[in-house]
Order: sequence, then structure tokens, then C-alpha cells
Amino acid sequence: MDEPQLEKRDQPPAVIPRPVPGPVPAAQLRASDADRDRVADMLGDALAEGRLTTEEHAERLDALYRAKTMGELEPLTRDLPAHYAGAAPSARPVPMTPQAPARAEPPALVAIFGGVTRKGRWRVGSELRAVAVFGGVEIDLTEAVFEHPEVVINVTAIFGGVDIKVPENITVRNGGGTGIFGGFDVKGYESPEPDAPVVQIGGAAVFGGIEVKRKKGKRLREWARKRLEG
Repeated sequence: MDEPQLEKRDQPPAVIPRPVPGPVPAAQLRASDADRDRVADMLGDALAEGRLTTEEHAERLDALYRAKTMGELEPLTRDLPAHYAGAAPSARPVPMTPQAPARAEPPALVAIFGGVTRKGRWRVGSELRAVAVFGGVEIDLTEAVFEHPEVVINVTAIFGGVDIKVPENITVRNGGGTGIFGGFDVKGYESPEPDAPVVQIGGAAVFGGIEVKRKKGKRLREWARKRLEG
């Protein structure tokens, strides 16, 4: 006797669950400008303390501004004490804060029996003039926005002083200066970057002083990023 056959019914297709993407590893998170700034400050401190040579500092800065992820930043400070003290950049992304537009400033700075300081985010034209008579002028270019590839600064210091601070990735040239019972301390420096902005400084110091200081760890981030992306 034949056995009854069971009726075959159409079975629904098997549902294959899609994999749920997990969190991005901390090392693969994109580095922010704030993260790079923190690492640059740590490298500058290490250079000042003698933990890094000038060549090592320059090599790490180059790697710093090429880095795109947190994993690429981490090795730059791995052998520094600040890394273990918790000063290393956080793996948590930092919200981007819009920067205020660069300020437009007059091309002349004059200090007579007083002081004038220009710093922060300001636009630098092709020419600047600084005059200090029984006073002091401070020009800080470390966060300035360069509108021209070359800037000429003419300085006059009479019984006064003019200090010029520059980032370390620009070229500085002595445009010719005179010190009469004073000091004209402008040491030339050629940036390794072929298209770096050039600052040429000239003038005279009479019973006064003119000094240029390169700030370690300070770079023109906007200029550097534009160059790398171009």
C-alpha cells in the first residue's frame, strides 16, 4: 500500500541578516586642527627641553601636517613624557569651530612713548612699516593670513624696540639694516618649503633694537594645508 504523500508548500526565501557596521577604530578617526595644534605644542616643548634635535623636530612637524588620522599622530609623541601624562591628543573627535574672518589692519604701526601690538588673525599686505620712538612695537605673524607671497617690512627704532615674531615655515630675509648704537638682529632663514611666503625686513635702529624671532611649533596651517591639498 502506497504511503500518502505530503503536500509541498512554497517556502519563503531565507532572510540573511545584513552585518551591522561597528564603530570606527580610534586610530582611523580623522584628526582635527585642534589635535594637530596639541601635538605641535608638545613637539615644541620637547625641542625646548632638549628631548628632540632640530632635525628630529622638523621631521616630526612635516609628518604632523601630512597626517590625516589619529593613528598617524600617535607615533609622533609616543616617546615623549607628555604622551604618558595624558597630554596626547584625544581619540574623540573635536567639533570644528568656525574661525572669525581675518582682520584688515593699516599697513603702519607707530609707537611714540608707548607700545603697539598686532597679533592674532589679521591680513598681511605686501608692505608694513613699523616706527618705535621711545616705545615698542610687536608684530606677530604666527597666526596672520598672508595675502601676498612676499612681504616687505620697513622698521625704524629710535630709543625703542621692534619685535617681529614669525612662524617657522616661512622664509626670512635681511633686506639691509643699520644699527647705530643699537642692534639690528635679523637672521636670514630659508624655509624648506619651495613656495613658502617670504618676509624681507630692513630699516635702522638708533639707540634701539630690532629683533626677529622664529616661534618653534608655530606654522601657517592654512597655507600649509592649501599647499598639500593643491
